[in-house]
Amino acid sequence: MPQTLDAIDAKILDLIQKDAALSVAEIADRVGLSSSPCWRRIKRMEEAGIIEGRVTLLDRDALGLGFEVVASVKLALPSKENLHRFEQLVRKWPEVLECMTVTGAVDYVIRITTTDMHAYDSFLREKLLGSGLVSDVQSRIVINVAKRTTALPLGLISDYVPAS
Repeated sequence: MPQTLDAIDAKILDLIQKDAALSVAEIADRVGLSSSPCWRRIKRMEEAGIIEGRVTLLDRDALGLGFEVVASVKLALPSKENLHRFEQLVRKWPEVLECMTVTGAVDYVIRITTTDMHAYDSFLREKLLGSGLVSDVQSRIVINVAKRTTALPLGLISDYVPAS
């Protein structure tokens, strides 16, 4: 069951999901609190698991990792054991940024980033198909990203008013 958040909690979350480098004093100032109560709210949301962690987002193109593929993966035999084995493997592959179990004709959709087509081909042959678990992969090369965000739609939380 979701935690109950008030409008100030939602404003704090909105601020830190957009810029995790903000200090508690900056956050407190923007939401109209002093630092101590703001820090306590953040700590409470961390302890409740609402705030899972804080990360720095990197520019994949600047790092030479701009080749992105969304792949639909069908397992040869989608048993409970094979699903578990595949998920364990995927967690070890740094090229896989996301892996989702989905409904429909395939078992998983995975998002992969790498340096180029040749590196993806190696990943496909050696890891995905080499696992012995996969019967089919449909790869879609990402040409352009119209929107990419890590920010959750906090406007869906009742009583939420965006922080300015």
